[in-house]
Amino acid sequence: MKSHLIVFILFSFTIKGYSQNATKYSNEFLQIGVGARSLGMGGCMIASTNDVYSGYWNPAGLVGIKSNAQVALMHASYFAGIANYDYGSWATKAGDKGAIGISLVRFGVDGIANTFDLIRNGEIDYTRVSSFNTTDFAAIVSYAQTADFKSMRNIDFSWGGNMKIISRKVGPFAKATGFGFDAGVKFDNTKKNWSLGIVVRDATSTFNSWRYTFTDAQKDILATTGNAIPKSTLEITLPRILGGFAKTWENDNWKILAEIDANMTLDGKRNTLIKTNLLSIDPYCGAEVTYNISDANRLYFRTGFNNFQHYTNSNGKKTASIMPNVGIGFTFGNFTLDYALTNLSAVSGNGPALYSNIFSLKLDINRDNK
Repeated sequence: MKSHLIVFILFSFTIKGYSQNATKYSNEFLQIGVGARSLGMGGCMIASTNDVYSGYWNPAGLVGIKSNAQVALMHASYFAGIANYDYGSWATKAGDKGAIGISLVRFGVDGIANTFDLIRNGEIDYTRVSSFNTTDFAAIVSYAQTADFKSMRNIDFSWGGNMKIISRKVGPFAKATGFGFDAGVKFDNTKKNWSLGIVVRDATSTFNSWRYTFTDAQKDILATTGNAIPKSTLEITLPRILGGFAKTWENDNWKILAEIDANMTLDGKRNTLIKTNLLSIDPYCGAEVTYNISDANRLYFRTGFNNFQHYTNSNGKKTASIMPNVGIGFTFGNFTLDYALTNLSAVSGNGPALYSNIFSLKLDINRDNK
């Protein structure tokens, strides 16, 4: 009967905490980050974002789009190709002061073994083993607009919001639908070249309604193997606050961007650098060096650090860890290609690190005056 437990290794991690009283890590696939540029900078993009990726990082940054429209794509394989993470977005101007965007995010694990019917009448038959997929999907609709304040000299202010529609699925066993809202603001000082951004994700809390479907035979197997039979529940994602400050220095053909961000969660103590029973604060920092080859062609060099944590090593000693990230990119006309190398393990000296190679593309679409 232990063979039946194979299917629950991943499934148990997926449904664990899907109840109204345990939602600390709800919808975590939306916290991974998008775009090789930002991931190469350690996820720092709350303050400096100003393109199509703003629909994910800070919707207020969409007003910074210079072209008529932008399209972005990203693919990443995590955990030695077990999980696939895909992202696509589109954004365009909406009048003189507004911008709109649509983002699609998918995180999935395919080909998971379903061993519910492996043993029948005491006989093992591997031909009865099937497979299923677990997928997390979100559609994000964004709007942003600039606002004029005469009292704020040399400072451009913009605000924006997201509406999120979420669909999650664990094979034929569990499905969830949900919705939520994000809100963001951005301040840009055009004279001193600094930016400040604040985002409230899941501002009104995000609600996922889970429904489970098991046959009577599957319920019997769950009961026999000591597994609880899940019940339909309402999963609530509590709000989190993200803030960032960015500063830019320019000299001839060179430009340096430095940013420091902080992610504050309000769902209790987490393994972050700053943690209390009420809230946890996770800081991270990043930098980008740009070399202007010409007006339309540029090279980028990036680095960033995030995931400051403490873990217990094999000797039982608590050790601090940090996740380093690096990246490069280039812009050729209206086309931008970015690459990032990230370390998902964040545990140096404790086994091999799980590096991830991330590529993303961005295309600027311009229409002539005619």
